[in-house]
Amino acid sequence: MQTELSKHLGVEYPVFGFTPFPAVAAAISRAGGFGVLGAVRYTAPDDLRRDLDWIEAHVDGRPYGLDVVMPARRIEGVTEADVEAMIPEEHRRFVRDTLARYGVPGLADGEPSGWRITGWMERVARGQLDVALDYPIRLLANALGSPPPDVVARAHGHGVLVAALAGSARHALKHRDAGIDVVVAQGYEAGGHTGEIASLVLTPEVVDAVAPLPVLAAGGIGSGRQIAAALALGAQGVWLGSLWLTTAEADLHSPALTRKLLAAGSGDTVRSRALTGKPARQLRTAWTDAWDDPDGPGPLPMPLQGLLVAEAVSRIQKHEIDPLLGTPVGQIVGRMNDVRSVRAVFDDLTRGFARAVADVNRIAGTGRSAP
Repeated sequence: MQTELSKHLGVEYPVFGFTPFPAVAAAISRAGGFGVLGAVRYTAPDDLRRDLDWIEAHVDGRPYGLDVVMPARRIEGVTEADVEAMIPEEHRRFVRDTLARYGVPGLADGEPSGWRITGWMERVARGQLDVALDYPIRLLANALGSPPPDVVARAHGHGVLVAALAGSARHALKHRDAGIDVVVAQGYEAGGHTGEIASLVLTPEVVDAVAPLPVLAAGGIGSGRQIAAALALGAQGVWLGSLWLTTAEADLHSPALTRKLLAAGSGDTVRSRALTGKPARQLRTAWTDAWDDPDGPGPLPMPLQGLLVAEAVSRIQKHEIDPLLGTPVGQIVGRMNDVRSVRAVFDDLTRGFARAVADVNRIAGTGRSAP
């Protein structure tokens, strides 16, 4: 399962695993893939430094990367308080009424209300980059378009490849023109923010558009035969995120959420603006239904929606209010039926890949099927 990109990065398998959990990122790299730590929740540089120290101590010298959320254009002089002042009272009342309807308790006095807008602000992402470049990361990925030109140049100056996610060939061409090294073609099936083009269509479109830049296929991939299909479409690897949520190394802090993920089918997700204001695939819940109800006020645009619901989401998660409890996850959730170690997931992926390639060779008359 070697490609030019995996050889360049020195990994055994071109399987890139995005995760917010350091233990999962390290385990992915130890298993022969490429772990990518999501940095958006690290609003304090010392917290990111602590977890990168941990990864360094547990990755066995294998390569890994970091994923940030950095807008390409800077908006000067706007504070979190300025943004919060833009939220209409109608929407605040809707949140209060919805939580009251389901009996969601409040947070304790002084208890932090979880992730807010800060992880999306450019100054925070630049602080994350300042920390990350003190470590031997091999890849910097950006989930919100191309990073600013000076960030691309700075990463290249440290020998770090830069990747960016794209939901269309048009987006991918912008990344190419911005000097991006790796394009992640993220299909409609993916968890989190995603576009409207399915992976089977999107991947070859992006491969053809940006050739010879390497492309990673993302969205709805969770088996070895799907990896084989992605490589057959011209990708040089795959970018997997949702699949790791139910691994033993993941730390969701919610047995109820884990149970919901294990029980969910591929049709139990929805693209909703309820979480951030931009369409993001997540578990369908009474919370997403409420925001998508035409009789309600509807979600606010990013970043207002994320700021509005941050405390509510923290309360729902802390108290595990089952009808409202959800998380970003892709349609591959239908295959996530048990808790397994990252190593066991990799064993399944590689065996499935070998069988798929052998079967195709058999069909083409060039080999025999795998057992």
